[in-house]
Amino acid sequence: MRHSRLLGSSAAVAIASALFTITPASAQESGDAAADENAGVGVIIVTAQRREENIQDVPISVTAVNQDQLTALGGGGQDIRALSGKVPSLLVESSFGRTFPRFYIRGLGNTDFDFNASQPVSLIYDDVVLENPILKGFPIFDMQQVEVLRGPQGTLFGRNTPAGIVKFDSVKPRGDFGGYARVSYGRFENINAEGAINVPMGEKVALRVSALYQRQDDYVDNVLPSGTQKNALGGYEDFALRVQAEINPNDDLEILLSGQIRDLEGTARLFRANNFTRGEEGLNENFDHQTISTDGQNDQSLTAKNASARITWDVGPVSLISVTSFWHADSTSVGDVDGGFGANFLPAGQFGPGDIPFTAETRDTVPDLDQFTQELRIASNGDGPLSYQAGFFYFDEDLEILSENYSTLGDPLNAPGGVNIVVSQSQQSEAFGLFGSLTYELTDQLTVTGGIRYNDDKRDFVVVRSKDTQFPLFLQNPLGTVTREVSDNTVTWDASLGYAASDDVNLYARVARGYRAPSIQGRILFPPATATPLEDGVSVADSETITSYEAGVKSTLWGGLARVNLSGFYYNLNNAQLTAVGGDVNANRVINADNVRGYGFELDAELAPTNNLLFTAGVSFNDTEIQDSGLTTAACGGTRVDTFPDVSLCTILDPVVIPAAPFSAAIVSIDGNSLPQSPRWIANVTARYDVPVGDGEVYVFTDWSYRSKINFFLYESVEFQDDHLLEGGVRVGYKTDRLDFAVFARNITKDVSAVNGIDFNNLTAMVNEPRIWGVEAGITF
Repeated sequence: MRHSRLLGSSAAVAIASALFTITPASAQESGDAAADENAGVGVIIVTAQRREENIQDVPISVTAVNQDQLTALGGGGQDIRALSGKVPSLLVESSFGRTFPRFYIRGLGNTDFDFNASQPVSLIYDDVVLENPILKGFPIFDMQQVEVLRGPQGTLFGRNTPAGIVKFDSVKPRGDFGGYARVSYGRFENINAEGAINVPMGEKVALRVSALYQRQDDYVDNVLPSGTQKNALGGYEDFALRVQAEINPNDDLEILLSGQIRDLEGTARLFRANNFTRGEEGLNENFDHQTISTDGQNDQSLTAKNASARITWDVGPVSLISVTSFWHADSTSVGDVDGGFGANFLPAGQFGPGDIPFTAETRDTVPDLDQFTQELRIASNGDGPLSYQAGFFYFDEDLEILSENYSTLGDPLNAPGGVNIVVSQSQQSEAFGLFGSLTYELTDQLTVTGGIRYNDDKRDFVVVRSKDTQFPLFLQNPLGTVTREVSDNTVTWDASLGYAASDDVNLYARVARGYRAPSIQGRILFPPATATPLEDGVSVADSETITSYEAGVKSTLWGGLARVNLSGFYYNLNNAQLTAVGGDVNANRVINADNVRGYGFELDAELAPTNNLLFTAGVSFNDTEIQDSGLTTAACGGTRVDTFPDVSLCTILDPVVIPAAPFSAAIVSIDGNSLPQSPRWIANVTARYDVPVGDGEVYVFTDWSYRSKINFFLYESVEFQDDHLLEGGVRVGYKTDRLDFAVFARNITKDVSAVNGIDFNNLTAMVNEPRIWGVEAGITF
């Protein structure tokens, strides 16, 4: 079911407004409710400033997603992309499916699909940064909480955080025996099993083992003219394991050792040729969630392993913290990028759906990824007016990438299905940072926080494309080995004021400077046809810096029955790193824009009018604008064969600087455009109601998320956009202290929305997940 953009935006604002104006029926009994420790919205503890604090006291726009919400979002085997739209200003999408999520906060993200893509949203998993995109898809399970920190986090978390952080904190070992197990079965033979067991090993050691297993059958039919392949695509099998040991030799020393693994096999992203129609908005009648027509390979796999150690030593006035981590991963993904079969130089009926100008099938592989990080930090103890932290951070990454182009139909030099272009990349990145932060209570009401960080980054890059693999020659010049080196150092900082206007209302203001290190893009399977040895297709983006201004109010209302947090922000992103995707060929190119300006607001609200009823709601508005009068990019690279001289694949809405020509995309100005994958509105709402029955309760939980219009690329066109997305889920169950039985459904309205596209060949679409339902049983012990 589709709704108008106006209706969706109005509904989001109405939800937020209602939480400000409603007077709970139980407000007259707020004194009694406050006395009941289980009443109201409770207290949320976050670690957004690397120490435990009430979320209401933190001078940052932050949202916490708790265990119950994560359980509902994970119903039916959803991966980390299920967080998209569930938090104000957060969007998550992927052109690789489960292995390579791309995160956007306040409109800032990166559409780059190469395995060395640099993103401005950092993921922190149990105090360890996950830098490479294939690490960022690590599954969510046995999780205490997820925190989304919006805005630059350039002091305590450092490099590549100009947009913000998504922070994951797993459940830690404890001193008593216990655990849980939960398994669901749903549509498409979907199985989602998760569990953990906590085992005390004497008085000084506790062990926790947790695991997740997800699988789904192939459910998409491949309907080729040569014969339908039933249930050919769409399946996966994903396993993750975490083992943690907490050792307390004495009262002052805590050692946490952990290891994690992940093993994924399944279908890569499904690309759907010509599911857009030239000159029209939205998916066309060719689209069907459960059918596709493709003649290429489609599969992916990923393995990841991690070992880490966190040591905390309390030496009285301060604690010394060491966090050491090593990650190793490898991955491969192959897809039929043209999204169809055949090509238009073949007889009628041997290509489609729609016009397929040429075949495109590629594989990208990470044979080896090694990431080592080390942090040493000192943090003050005690409850005095001054608290502080300082430390050192070191990052080292070795990355190998292999990209291959396949000949789907064959060619004079290669057998059908053979590899005809091979590009290998090698990248070594090293960085360190020195940081310090302090908070001082000037008065009982006024608190000031300030922090500073020195960042030093360098990256060495080598890419090789051998001359004997060049095919077809008219698309590119011969190329051997290309090297690039980039480095930079800078200072980032933040400063904030917090003012307790009353026991229930806190005001804050914050200014922060963030930084993203220089990046290199060298996926040069198909560099531009005009490339010379000095223009080899390898692109480099200089460092970007952001200055962000933010102010907000955090309030607890009606005796603890409601919580409403509102923030507003404005930022300037200078020398912004942007990614031009597609165009003439299936490639990425990193570029710098003079400036990107953004402003907006976020609102988080909770309301618990009774002990058995809880509402949450969030809404955000983001306005972004690229400001660079000379910045251009290629648009709609696929050429049309039915109209000349109009050869543009799509209907371009930007000013054309150089018109399109056969085998050459139009060059357009993108000055004034919004950022790609940057909706103005994101809204979400949840509701939970329970009724006591016997020894337990019957409960109903529902969650809804909305995002407004997005453009897929830096340029704007009629076709490569989506008007809006509205998805809802519901969970109904019976729960006791030990048992939980439920039925669930995700995307219950069967919303069908495009979430991305491919423009260099035809009007290819990527879409959201179909509706799924199932049953679940769980036990806690």
